[in-house]
Amino acid sequence: MTYTTFTAEELNRRFGIPGRVQILADEGGLPKIRVTAPESSGEIHLHGAQVTSWQPADAEEVIFLSRCARWEEGKAIRGGIPVCFPWFRAKADDPHAPAHGLVRTKVWALESIEHDAGGVTVSMTTESDSGTRTLWPGDFRLLERATFGKELKLEFTVSNTGASSFRFEEALHTYYRVGDVRRVSIRGLDGVTYLDNTDSNKRKNQQGDVMISSPTDNAYVNTEGSLQLFDPALNRRIKIAKQNSRTTVIWNPWAEGARALSDLEEDTWQQMVCVEACNILEDAVDLAPNGNHKMAVTMAVFSL
Repeated sequence: MTYTTFTAEELNRRFGIPGRVQILADEGGLPKIRVTAPESSGEIHLHGAQVTSWQPADAEEVIFLSRCARWEEGKAIRGGIPVCFPWFRAKADDPHAPAHGLVRTKVWALESIEHDAGGVTVSMTTESDSGTRTLWPGDFRLLERATFGKELKLEFTVSNTGASSFRFEEALHTYYRVGDVRRVSIRGLDGVTYLDNTDSNKRKNQQGDVMISSPTDNAYVNTEGSLQLFDPALNRRIKIAKQNSRTTVIWNPWAEGARALSDLEEDTWQQMVCVEACNILEDAVDLAPNGNHKMAVTMAVFSL
């Protein structure tokens, strides 16, 4: 059984775990799950199945969330880890369709909450309906599993529930909180080809670590390896591992891009960088009827 129309209070009676998991209303009145386990704390919302916080024990917050984020049904939450599906960025054949797909502004269903020695795992689902079919014909069921422990692990499973194959893009659009993006370096992409979306998607080759010194929107293709995000201002290193993802997107709007975003305070672009596990562009996924595809990302924090 899944729970889509229950209040936070009702869900808390069904799923809450005293001293570990509480379900309460978020800033927009929709339910969110707050985890306060010994390994880490965190939050995930039914709005978009979106994680907005993960803080390991004895460490600072890892996930960036805008103080100007909108908390309204049908509006995207700026920051956290949005789920992008079945397209990324603008829809190629419909510029009026919502950016990044159909499900990041949808209210998902809470399926289960489990607690064991590895942490707390929250599972949420959503599926195609008459509303999604007006913009995209595929019949699907999505499962998002977030495990809050010493590591944060996200598993995103797409199931084709229809009679026809479909092709989709996907992303776990993670906003990392950093001390100063101008001092950050991202290691693990040396020699990788990328498409530069700030320069008409020209194909380029990465030389050395990725450094952020201007508006950045790069899609690194045919890459499946782990990355290291070095953040000297916060004296930490974040290891980012992924599975069944062949694209990595790195994004920061820089000052001029931030000014165009009403839900991002002007100076806070300096405290964020997106490093996203994706399958987009030439790495989009073809899925046959009754098929399943699972993409996962795991992050862990270490001192420098």
